[in-house]
Amino acid sequence: MNPPLNRRGFLASAVGVAAGLTLAGCGDYRPATTRDANAKAQLPTYIPYKGVPTSMPATADGVAPGYLHYPADPVNAFPDGPPAKGDAIDIMTLIFNPVPPPVDRNVMWQALNKSVGCDLNFQITPVGDYPNKFAVTIAGGDLPDAMLMLPADQNAAATPDMLDALFEDLSEHLAGDNIRDYPYLANIPTASWAPCVRNGGIYALPMPRPLSGGPPTYTRLDLINKRGLDPNPKNWREFAQLCKDVTDPKNNQYALGDSVTAWNFLMQMLKAPNKWREEGGKFTWMYETEEAKQALDAVRGLTKAGGLHPDTYSVLGKAKEWFGTGRTVMNPDGPVAWNDYYTTYASAAKGFEVGYMMAPGWNGGTGGQWQGSANYATLIIKKAPKARIKQILRAMNALASPFGTDGYLLRKYGVRGPDHTLKGSDPVLTTQGQAEVYLPTIFATDAPGALYYPAKPEIVPDQYAFQKEAVQRLIPNSAEPLYSPTDAKMSKLLQTALDDTRKSIMQGRVPLSEWDDAMKNWRKEAGDRIRAEYEQAWETRTS
Repeated sequence: MNPPLNRRGFLASAVGVAAGLTLAGCGDYRPATTRDANAKAQLPTYIPYKGVPTSMPATADGVAPGYLHYPADPVNAFPDGPPAKGDAIDIMTLIFNPVPPPVDRNVMWQALNKSVGCDLNFQITPVGDYPNKFAVTIAGGDLPDAMLMLPADQNAAATPDMLDALFEDLSEHLAGDNIRDYPYLANIPTASWAPCVRNGGIYALPMPRPLSGGPPTYTRLDLINKRGLDPNPKNWREFAQLCKDVTDPKNNQYALGDSVTAWNFLMQMLKAPNKWREEGGKFTWMYETEEAKQALDAVRGLTKAGGLHPDTYSVLGKAKEWFGTGRTVMNPDGPVAWNDYYTTYASAAKGFEVGYMMAPGWNGGTGGQWQGSANYATLIIKKAPKARIKQILRAMNALASPFGTDGYLLRKYGVRGPDHTLKGSDPVLTTQGQAEVYLPTIFATDAPGALYYPAKPEIVPDQYAFQKEAVQRLIPNSAEPLYSPTDAKMSKLLQTALDDTRKSIMQGRVPLSEWDDAMKNWRKEAGDRIRAEYEQAWETRTS
């Protein structure tokens, strides 16, 4: 075992992290071994919330519940009054959307503080700046009460040693039946807690996401049906033919608009690994498989045939817009996109209809479905007296109040009147509400996902049907709950180079044989070490 890392020693090492320097040579600092970092811990007992009946219930294998309408009489989430009375709680987190109005001009935020029982001081950073903000904050030592922590492969400063030195092991509060004191946190499925374990303890709270992932490919059913085509190809050849049949350059319409997500879809046709596959304790990375080369060659063929939007390789961030406006007919995307497409684009296109395509098997039958990450990120809580930790956990429990409660309604739709009106029992956001509910409570913790879209409730059964089918095909990422120090330090740098090679091959600018050289370099530079660390971590967790 390594000697425990004291706060002073860690902060000295963290300066090196923030500056992009190696941790070697920092006095008595010695990083935790892979075995120590991945030591297992007792996970919280899963106690699903059953307060709102539905004909589309959640299932143990990962299907989210579906609801056509919000209950007319929401459940009181906190019948005993505000649960976390006490001092303010500072929460450092990120945001993808515009920053919401500050608390003195945000009635939703004010009402949230009142319902929780203390001021929640969200310190909000745009997502692209967050890893650097995290590292600098850790190095400076002036920590907020709670911080969003991205997965280690997106944030090299998020080390097991950092957690041990600066942040609370929450096991005594949350492990096993201890979590019963926080029933809404107990409602978060077990899969979302597994990545919260480091150093033999529970060091974080989940930000749960659907295990079913997003539909591999959304389809513009209205455009496919207009041409009298089958939107559900049975194999690779039928999929390639569909891409050809929907492509109409004269009318600026193409099959696909993003080469990487197209490659992901073809990999699922081939039942290829979802990042890392474990078999008998041995790990294989998806890029080093024969399936990866086969999918690269297939996307290369689709590109040559003109099935990808002509700006696919030169313009970033337009795939969603191209799909929504009908310039592409298929687009792999995340689960929240289903509702977003209707919200953003349906009013401008008569008969607008979104469907989904499950990956067929390459030669027929069924393909796989890459399991979604169990969390977007996790929330870590700095070391503090037990009473303070309990107050923070009660506040986070409030932020996880589930669908059907007044707490969920407040977080997602704000205050009735200024933030939303009611259409029947369903909330409809006002212009003010659309700005105020961007307060990033979901990037502290959240309730498990619920399928609900009051603007078009008839799509919810389709979303539920997708999830029920998807969970039968799930291919997990075996490395998700594990920690590899080499992967954390080097994967982002190596991924950039690999993405350049991958896109060059798919675009037809370099031969497919370049991929073999890229894999040799990856194994030499880091891949074999990453593999060995994950295999050791797997043995530690499963022994």
